[in-house]
Amino acid sequence: MKEQCLEIVRQKCNGCKGCALANTRKNIVFGDGNADKAKIVFIGEAPGEMEDESGRPFSGRAGQLLDEFLAAAGISREEDLYITNTVKCRPPENRVPTDEEKEACRKFLNAQIDFIKPRAIILCGATALKSFVELDKKTTISKIRGQWMTITVDGVEYPAMTIFHPSYLLRNHSLAENAPRTLMAKDLREIKNTYLNDVQRFNDVVTGNADNKEFACV
Repeated sequence: MKEQCLEIVRQKCNGCKGCALANTRKNIVFGDGNADKAKIVFIGEAPGEMEDESGRPFSGRAGQLLDEFLAAAGISREEDLYITNTVKCRPPENRVPTDEEKEACRKFLNAQIDFIKPRAIILCGATALKSFVELDKKTTISKIRGQWMTITVDGVEYPAMTIFHPSYLLRNHSLAENAPRTLMAKDLREIKNTYLNDVQRFNDVVTGNADNKEFACV
């Protein structure tokens, strides 16, 4: 049922001309994962060149590194996660998407969350974090990563954690204590232990009306 609902949203997204990114994309990069089984929605920044070619999020070098970290933490990309981005089209030259571009795509992102009703949300990188949380200029992702917070999507509260984006880890190879790669592994283990190990605990984890008013699905 969730997959069917998301297919309605994907088709609408495929025809979207809500911002200039539609003029330069090769493919929309809507989402990846088993919506009917996914327990966590994983939100990145924006598609890159490889993603634009394949239509699959996190399919380039950063995605390969992410897969390695997920496997090491015992998290299944295919079964545990539904992966998407704040925008569904690649920004030219892989620049950070603008607020206007993120706003144009927000109805699609919200619908993905509404229909999946995840146990928790992972915000991967600063762009994803800033899409849900207002930060002052002094607050960096290094200060806020690894901490559970509550975000609200269409009136429903979800636990969320911010983690480093794997593209950042491609530039940071150290495995020393408190190095970015070490902290990434720690954060993913925390997510695994808190929201993936105890199945019975989360039968009714999401409360509230998460029906999406933008996209009818019956």
